[in-house]
Amino acid sequence: MASNNGSNGLVQATRPVINIVGRDDPALSANLVSLLVAEDTQGLYRCEAGFGNWGNSGNGLDFLYFDRKTLDFGKAFQVKIGTDVFFDGRIMALEGQFLRDVSPQLVVLAEDRFQDLRMTRRSRSFADTDDAGVFNQVASEHGLSAQVNVHGPTHRLLAQVNLSDLAFLRERARAIDAEVWVSGTTLYAQSHTARGGTAYQIRYKQALREFSVLADLANQRTSVTVGGWDVARKAAIAHQADDSLLAGELNGDASGSSVLSQALGARAETLAHTAPLTDQEAQAQAESYFKIAARRFVVGRGLADTDIRLRAGNFVTIQGLGPLFSGKYYLTAVNHLYDGVQGLRTEFTAERPGLGKV
Repeated sequence: MASNNGSNGLVQATRPVINIVGRDDPALSANLVSLLVAEDTQGLYRCEAGFGNWGNSGNGLDFLYFDRKTLDFGKAFQVKIGTDVFFDGRIMALEGQFLRDVSPQLVVLAEDRFQDLRMTRRSRSFADTDDAGVFNQVASEHGLSAQVNVHGPTHRLLAQVNLSDLAFLRERARAIDAEVWVSGTTLYAQSHTARGGTAYQIRYKQALREFSVLADLANQRTSVTVGGWDVARKAAIAHQADDSLLAGELNGDASGSSVLSQALGARAETLAHTAPLTDQEAQAQAESYFKIAARRFVVGRGLADTDIRLRAGNFVTIQGLGPLFSGKYYLTAVNHLYDGVQGLRTEFTAERPGLGKV
């Protein structure tokens, strides 16, 4: 996949290019009738591409792709728009569609290299290691290189119990406020604040066609406390997190926690199910839980012109929404879409921890 931060120019192409096993395929690109490239900050990007499957096969009118010479299981499958790669994965499924009043189609379903981790389920334990060590080990087991930049405590014991490798890495990432994704054959693990890069600026009624946004106090808390028991010291442990953690992310906005406190009063939460074994684990869990919820105070959903900079894990600065909702958002889910009626467009979900002050 292309760099997470993308290029600096707007996409000019109107039709995606399909690349099979490293080669652009003009005929396949011309037969593309629908496309979805879906990505989010949980990792495992996927693609659904529909192709017209009826035409001149060289021996008269017939099905075009049922011989599996062009489209087949396991083949490398890329989607490019202009010169930018929007999806890089392998074909995992083929779906035949035979609809009334529509020519037959073959739909390709592809996933990025995280599908290796999704299909590997096991139970095991890791002793005396940190999460960076776990990410590096799992990447190596699947033949992936790793770029890991995360911080967290050293664990006496981490257990992977009847989980896929992908689910386990997602669980570990959430526990330390990090995110994991794969680009090509490289597994990335980075803290949330280190991933986004420079924000792409977009304005309502220009490149941003539609946007709806909700600021909601329902899941906000003024503090979160995680408690447990340190067996070695035979002592209780506890750590409290609050919105002082968000100082570097608010950009002058009012946090959901502060709005909640002013509107309804203190709303503290205590978690007992996480069972940390050390003070450091309790701190990491409390801070991660608080920040994940706090960042979802303001959630927006938009429709925009397609651009390589609209990628899950990137920042976008949205203008033209008035003083409450204009500002910097983090893209948590992005769907790039194409069909013959509406052409290219991008739907996205974005969040921010604060509301503009008036």
